[in-house]
Formats: sequence, C-alpha cells, structure tokens
Amino acid sequence: MDREIHKARALIVEPQTSMRNVLSAQLRDLGIGHITAVQRTHDARLALEHGSFDIVLCSREFEGMPDNGQELLDELRRENQLPYSTVFIMLCSRVTYHQVVEAAESALDGLVVRPCTATALEARLLEARKRKRELGPILQALDEGNEQAGLVLAMKRWTTQQPYASWCGRLAGELLLRLARPDEARKVFETLAAPADAAWAWLGVARAQMAMGQLAQAQQVVQKVLATEPANADVHDLEGRLLIEQCQFDRALESYRRACEITPSCLLRNQHAGALAFYQGQAEDANVWLERAVSLGAQSKLFDALSLALLAMLRHDAHDMSGLRAAAAQLAQYRARFSGSLRLQRLEQSVGVLMALTHGPLDAAVARLRAISACAHDDAFDLEAANLLLGLWARAPAGCRVAAGHENFVRQVGLRFSTGRAITEVLMAAARREESVVDWLQESQQAVGAVAEQAMERSLAGDAPAAVALLLADARQHFNAKLIDLALAIGRRALAQGNASVEVLQPALDEALQLQTRTCRVANHIAGIQRTGRSPGGLQLRTRTPETADATGT
Repeated sequence: MDREIHKARALIVEPQTSMRNVLSAQLRDLGIGHITAVQRTHDARLALEHGSFDIVLCSREFEGMPDNGQELLDELRRENQLPYSTVFIMLCSRVTYHQVVEAAESALDGLVVRPCTATALEARLLEARKRKRELGPILQALDEGNEQAGLVLAMKRWTTQQPYASWCGRLAGELLLRLARPDEARKVFETLAAPADAAWAWLGVARAQMAMGQLAQAQQVVQKVLATEPANADVHDLEGRLLIEQCQFDRALESYRRACEITPSCLLRNQHAGALAFYQGQAEDANVWLERAVSLGAQSKLFDALSLALLAMLRHDAHDMSGLRAAAAQLAQYRARFSGSLRLQRLEQSVGVLMALTHGPLDAAVARLRAISACAHDDAFDLEAANLLLGLWARAPAGCRVAAGHENFVRQVGLRFSTGRAITEVLMAAARREESVVDWLQESQQAVGAVAEQAMERSLAGDAPAAVALLLADARQHFNAKLIDLALAIGRRALAQGNASVEVLQPALDEALQLQTRTCRVANHIAGIQRTGRSPGGLQLRTRTPETADATGT
C-alpha cells in the first residue's frame, strides 16, 4: 500500500495523444490527481526545471522526432536537474538487452513495455516508490543539499551490502567526485567496475583520474570503454574533455561531433560542440550546433547565453545582418529575465559592439570596445569575457586598433589568464590566431613562467618568504591564478616543514587567499567548455545556469 500516492504530482512525456490519455487515466485510477502531460522532451525539460514532480512516465521512442527519453534522463541526471526522490519510469515499445543495460546504468526506476496494463504499471510504480522510501534518508539529505550527510549514509549502506547497495555505491562515487575527493571516488568506481565490467563505472574511474590530473591513465580507460561501446555518447563526451585538456582541439571536436550525432537533442552537448567549433574556425558546424541549442531550449536552465553571443559573431562574419539583429534581440530578451546579471550585460554589450561595427559610425564602435576592455582589471572579469573581447578586437578594422590600445589589452589578458597551454591556445583561437596577437600572448605566457621559475628557485634555496613576496607582487598587478596558487603552495609547505615563521608568512598567505577569492573564479571556459575546480586548474565540468552564475554577476 502507498498511503501517500494521492499527494503525488506526475508528469507524462509521450508523443501520442491517445497514449497520453490512457496513461493519465491509469494514474488517476491509482489516486493521483495532479497530472501534467507533454508531447516533447523539450517541454518535459522545462516542466521539470520549473516545477516539482514525484513521478515521471516518459516514452523512450519519439517516432519522427529527434527526441529520446533516455537522452532526457541522462541529461537531467548528469546536470542534477532531477530530484533524487523523483520516480522516473521509461515506457518503450520493446525491450532489448542494450536498453536494459542502458536503463540500469542511468539508475532508471523502471522500464515498462507499452501498451501496458494498469496492473503492470501500478506494480512497477509502487515498487519504485517503495525503494525511494527505503532510501528516504539518503534522498532527503541530497535534495536538501546536504551532500556530506548523503555520502555517509550511502557509503554505510554500500559497505554493509544492504538492499540497493550497488545504487548507493554509485551514488557515493559521484558524491566523492563532487566533493573534490577524486582518489576515494576512483577506488569506489574500481570496486563497482570489477564484477560486471560496467561502462559507467569505468567512466567514473576515468573522471576521477582526470580530476587528479592523471590524463594519460584516464585516456587509457576511455579507449578501453570505446572499444566495447563505440555508440556510448558519454564516453565520447569524456574523451572530448580529455583531449581539450591536452590541447588536441581538432580531435576533441570530432569526439563532440560523435556525441552530438548519438544524442542530437542533448542541449549541453550541442552548446559545447558549437562553442568548440567556433574557436576552431569551423563556422558551418558551429552555426548548426549553436542554432540547434537555441531551438532546443533558450528557456532551459541548462541553456547558456554564450551560444547567442557566438551566433551573433558568426552572423556578423557571414554578413547576415538580419540574423545578427535576431541574435541581438534574443539576447536582450534573455537578459531581461535576469536584469542584475553583469555577465549577461557584458554579453549584450559585446553583441552591441558587433552591431556598431556593422552599421557605424566606426569611431563610436571602437569607443564602446575600449570602454568594455577597460574592465579587464575588474575582479569579475573572467576568461569568457577575455575570449569575447579578443574576438571583438579581431573583427574591428586593423587601422583602428593601434590608437585604441589593442596591444595593451592583449598583453593584460595574457598576463592574467596564461595559466596553462590549453587556455593560452584558446585565447589565440579567440583572436583568430592573428600573428601579432599570438606573439603578444606567447610573450605574456613566457613572462608568467619566468616569474614562477624565479619563485621556485628562491623557494628551493630556502627563502620561501622571498618567493611568496615575488609571486604576490606580480599577482597584485595581474591576478594570475597560477602565480596565486603557487604562492599559497610554497608558503603552506614552508610553514608545514617549519622553514619559515608564521609571523612572517601568514600575512602574505592571507593576502594570497584574498586575491584567490576575489579573482580566481570556480568556472572558466576552455573553448566554450565550462569546467570547475578550486582554481582554474580544476578539471570537472559544471553547468553554468542563470541561477548559479548569471544572477550572481559572475
């Protein structure tokens, strides 16, 4: 018996009107009074993002449409848009071994062949809700945002092999990754992978290795999974991320292309592939993927307004003035929903510069570009903003740049954001690899490396305070995350080893920490792919949504 089912809210995602009506009637017979029915996964995504549902019945197949119920579930799970307490049951016309494995890997609550009897649906639904009640304390902790408590409960249930132990083990691995404990996560996923050689578990191992900077080991695991499951979109997605970190952008784009071919209705993958294609100069592909992302869900929490800014640049390059005006109007409409967002204001200003460069007067356009570039020293100025402005400068007439201070801006960006080869390569790509800009950025990267090398020499010579002071002198001026992180590492190691007094080093470490908090954002783009970590060296992807980023102004 399920005494609370009359309080449940249900969502039906089914393309056929007759089947939606049948399913609605069956749920009402079970006592469920709050039922919403939609035809497309796009509408389901919006409904789930803006409403609360206890039960989701979703068709796997959408004949004649690019929609796919499994892709919807995977995306919602991956981006934490589906509460753990929600029951998700998939409806399919037939069940294959591949579908059963896929359902198990995505932690699906039930798989039902349609047309299904009311009795069969009831049995599967009540069993799923019983499981949710059994795991209630874990799910409640997660839905309340208490990941540490959820981890403790999940680990206990997994290690003691209580009912639903495997599910709890997988959850524990995901939570350890999210809590920046990748080595522990790797051990959990390796244990889970051992019995059945499950692809999802091996991908968990690879993600943990990636978070620890073990890119070669992660690549080996990815290739192993690819050899057995070449049609697995998640493995192509992860391979793309690994290749980006290794600066193999062309190969990364091919991986994202394959992931998009397998899951054409995945909003995030279209955004990522489109952004990467843009930076790689593949305008035609970039346009296809970015336009598809806009059509899939500009109203979605997963939608990134950067797609509209990149589309505006593509349309400017193609001399598509009507398309440019349309992108500008869409971005203005989107920004109106988050009027306090500094990031969206910057995106809209960037598109405004494109409009001004197109329609003139040219002096006014360059003046606007200089005004935006003057913010390059602000705390909130991030790598995305740097890439956008480099792209705008590259589209301004060459004759206007010298007087407008183009070189000074490029060098300032280089000294601030040259923290590694991958990011420097993307800065160059954003500037269309113009020879002079490439030279300036490389010189900036060498300057940052020289400061880091001098600091390490002083540290190895036993003078940690001098090393930290040298790094901080540069960091105060340029806010380079690599140098700030190095100052903290050298200072903390010296204190731990007793090689310097707390009175001497602690004030410098406090200042370095303040600089890191002010200017080292947890989210940065590498070729449009957002990643997270405690500093720009972090490797795990994160979705920037209006609620988590735009509304805060970052």
